[in-house]
Amino acid sequence: MSNWTTDEMMTIAASRALTGVTACFVGIGLPSQAANLARRTSSPDLVLIYESGAIGAKPTRLPLSIGDGILAETADAVVSVPEIFNYWLQPRRIDVGFLGAAQLDKYANINTTVIGTDYHHAKVRLPGAGGAPEIAASCGEVIVIVRQSRRTFVEKVDFITSVGHGEGGDSREKLGLRGKGPTRVITDLAVLEPDPTTRELTVTQLHPGVTPEQVREATGWEIAFAADVSRTPEPTTDEISTLRALIAA
Repeated sequence: MSNWTTDEMMTIAASRALTGVTACFVGIGLPSQAANLARRTSSPDLVLIYESGAIGAKPTRLPLSIGDGILAETADAVVSVPEIFNYWLQPRRIDVGFLGAAQLDKYANINTTVIGTDYHHAKVRLPGAGGAPEIAASCGEVIVIVRQSRRTFVEKVDFITSVGHGEGGDSREKLGLRGKGPTRVITDLAVLEPDPTTRELTVTQLHPGVTPEQVREATGWEIAFAADVSRTPEPTTDEISTLRALIAA
C-alpha cells in the first residue's frame, strides 16, 4: 500500500511539470500548492507571480488568497495589478499559467463562473473569472490542476470562463489568442494533453495504481488514450515530506 494520497500524487506531478520553467503565474488553491512545492524541490529558481502584483513571492506557508500579506512580504517586488497584466502577462513575459477549474471540457475550456446553463438562474455561483481568462489567453502555456470526476470533467462546460482550445482544431488561433493554451491537465488520476490535431484532451500518463477504467468512469465524455500511455513516477520521500510540511505550515 502506498504511503501517499491521490491528492499528493497530483500535486507532486504538477510541481514536476514546472521543472525548467522561469516564471509562473499562480492561481490560489491547488495551483499555488504545486508551484510552491516546485520552488522547494525541483525548481528553486522559479519566479512565482500572483495576480495581486507580487513578483518572486516566496511564502513560508500557503497563501489564503491573492491578497494574503505573506505574498507581498516575501516578494522581490510588488507592482500594481494593471502593470502585472499590461506589462508582464499580455506581452507574454510569463512562461506558464497555473490554473484550477470547477468544470473542464474535452477541449480544456474552463468554467469557474456558474453551474447551470441559465446564467441568470444558476444552480451555483462560483468565485468567477479573476485574472484566469487573461492567463489562459496570454501565458506561453497553461497547466491545469484539478480533481477528476464526472461532475468536473464534462463534455461541454456550462459557461466558458477561460478559453482552452475552444471547439478544437485551430479555433484558438482563429480567436486571436497568442499563448499555446492548456498543454497539460494534471488530475488525481492521470495526466492529459491535447491531441496535436483535434486538440481534444488525451490521457498520456496514468498515476501509479490507476486503471484506464477508473479514468473513463471519472470522465463525462468518451476519453481518448494515447498509444503509449506511461506511468507517473511515484513520489519520492523528499517530495512527500516537503509537501506535507508546506501544508502543515
